[in-house]
Amino acid sequence: MRGASLLRFVGAALTLAVPAVPAAPASRPNIVIFIADDLSWHDVACFGGPTDAKTPHLDRLAREGMKFTGFYSPASVCSPTRQALLTGLYPVRSGAYPNHAVVRAGVRSLPHHLKPLGYRTASFGKTHYGPAAAFPFDLKVAMTSGGAAAPASETKAGGEDAEGGFLDFPALERFIAADSRQPFCAYLASHEPHGPWNQGNSAAYDPAKLTIPPYLVDTPETRQALSAYYAEVSMLDEQVGTVMRALEKAGQADNTLFLFFSEQGSGVPHAKWTLYNPGIRVAAIARWPARIKAGGENPALVQYVDVLPTLIEAAGGDLAKADPGCPDTAGNRGFDGRSFLALLLGQSTRHRDHVFAQHTTRGIIQGSEAYASRAVFDGRWKLIANLHAGEGFSNVIVNAPILQSWRRLGQRGDAFAAEQAARYVKRPPLELYDLQTDPWELSNVAARLENSAVLATLRARLDAWMKQQGDAGDATERQALDHQAGNRAAGKEKKSKK
Repeated sequence: MRGASLLRFVGAALTLAVPAVPAAPASRPNIVIFIADDLSWHDVACFGGPTDAKTPHLDRLAREGMKFTGFYSPASVCSPTRQALLTGLYPVRSGAYPNHAVVRAGVRSLPHHLKPLGYRTASFGKTHYGPAAAFPFDLKVAMTSGGAAAPASETKAGGEDAEGGFLDFPALERFIAADSRQPFCAYLASHEPHGPWNQGNSAAYDPAKLTIPPYLVDTPETRQALSAYYAEVSMLDEQVGTVMRALEKAGQADNTLFLFFSEQGSGVPHAKWTLYNPGIRVAAIARWPARIKAGGENPALVQYVDVLPTLIEAAGGDLAKADPGCPDTAGNRGFDGRSFLALLLGQSTRHRDHVFAQHTTRGIIQGSEAYASRAVFDGRWKLIANLHAGEGFSNVIVNAPILQSWRRLGQRGDAFAAEQAARYVKRPPLELYDLQTDPWELSNVAARLENSAVLATLRARLDAWMKQQGDAGDATERQALDHQAGNRAAGKEKKSKK
C-alpha cells in the first residue's frame, strides 16, 4: 500500500519533451484523465449513494457531462486497475494482475499511441505502473509534500509512490500552457481517499449521523471509519475542482475531454480486494462540452480497458492499426478494449454484453498464499468463481478493528453481522447474484435449481475469457509474485507475506 518501495524512476524531475510532429487539428480534444484512489462508486453523491459524502465538484462535472452507470474495473486493487486503463489490456494478458505489478516486455501504453497523433503526454501523482519504458510519458511529476514537487526518483515504477503527498497543480498549469500548438493528455492520479484516512476534516461528518450502506455492519468502528474516509473523499472532490479551474483559467475547458474514474472501492470489507460491486463498479464521468450533451446518463456496460481505444479514436487514430504490444492466446494483436466514443456522443446506450474482473491476493499485504477470484457480469447476473474456496481469504483488514467489531456484534446475536464477517474470509466456490433484485449482493443464489442455466451460461463465458487471456487459474495465481515490480527487478520470486 502507501510507502511500499519498489522500482525507482531514475533521475530528477523529467523535463517536457515535445515530439516533432505537426500541430493537431483544433477538433482533436485535449484529454484529462483523473483517477481517484480507493473510492467506492456510491460515494460520489450524484450517483445516488447511499452516502453522506459531499462531492459538489464531481456533481458539477456530471451536470456538465455524462455519467456512466455500468462502468467496471477489471480488478479490485490499484496497480492492475490503472495499467488496464493505460494499456487497453486485461490484467492477466498484460502481466499486471497482482498488485504492485509490471506489464510484460513489449506492452505499449497510452503515450505510445497518442504521441504519434500529435499529443503531449504527462503523468501526475501516483504511478503504480511499470516498467518505465512501457509508460513513456513526456513528463512525469511526482507527488508534492505540500510544497515543492518531490523528485522523480521518489516515484516507484509499478508500486506505490512516496508516503502521502498531493498532486502538483502548479506543474499541471505549466504543462497545460507549455505549447498551444499541440493538444495535451494529462493523466492525474490522486492519493485520496486511500487509507489510512488521516487527511481532511472528519469533523464535517458526525459518525452518529451517518447512513450506513446496506453491505456494511453498523458498529461504532464502522461509523468512525466512514467519517474519516468521507473527509478524504471531500479532499478528492476539491482536487477535481482545482483541475476544472485550471482548465478554465487556461481557456481549455471547452476543448478538453475530462474523464473521471473512482477506481476500485474503498478499504472497507466487501469493497476493495473483492469482486462485489462496491469493489469493481466505477463512478465514471465524462465531460466534453463541444461533443457531449450536458446532464446525460448512460447505462451501457463499459470497462477500463475500453478507455484507451476510445481516446485513440477521439484523437483521430486508426484503431485497426493500433498494436498493444502483447497478443492474446489466439495470436490476436488488438486491444481487449473497444472504443465507446459512440456512447460519449449520445449515439448508443449499448456497448458490451459482459464485463469481466479478477482479483489476486497473492502478493498483497497480509494476503493469502493463494486466493484467486474471477467474475463475469451481464448487466443483471454476476458470477464469481473463487478458485481457492477451500482456503481462507486474507488481507490487511481481516483482523482490523472494523471487522473485529462485526465479529463481536455477531457473537452477541446479530445474525447479519455474523454472516457478513464470516463470508468475508470464507466463501463458496461459486457465487451467483441477481443484481436486479439484490443490488448489494447479499444473497448467493448459485445453488438454486432454477438458476442452473444462467450459472452454466456465465461459467462458459468466464472460462472462455480466462482462456483468451492465458489465465490458467491456480497456476497463474502461483506465478503472481513473478509479475511484481520488486521481484521482477531482483530476478526472483519473494515469499508471500502472511
